[in-house]
Amino acid sequence: MSFTLTTPSGFWNPLFWVIFLALFGLIAYLIYSRGNPSYKKESDQVRPYLSGNIEPAKEKVQVKAGDIYWGFIEALKGYYKILEAIHTGDIRDYILWYLGVGAIVTFILIGGV
Repeated sequence: MSFTLTTPSGFWNPLFWVIFLALFGLIAYLIYSRGNPSYKKESDQVRPYLSGNIEPAKEKVQVKAGDIYWGFIEALKGYYKILEAIHTGDIRDYILWYLGVGAIVTFILIGGV
């Protein structure tokens, strides 16, 4: 008994999907079974390779955002100097910038230029 759903773009049959799932599962198992039998999960084989350096303790590892984005910030150092100069930390200044830029964009969109 076939339960085929026919649509204008093709058909769908759950039996075909089960067959394909079993076939791909068999292929995956064959690939998995040919793995390296000398691999031991509870040994030094699971430790990361750090170019011969000793792995630091987990509580001593800390990656700061400045370290992650160092190259990006270094490349745009001139731009960031300008931003740091106008950055005051006062919310009223940010609202003023928001309203000013919004007024300019509105003026341009209405066609005042």
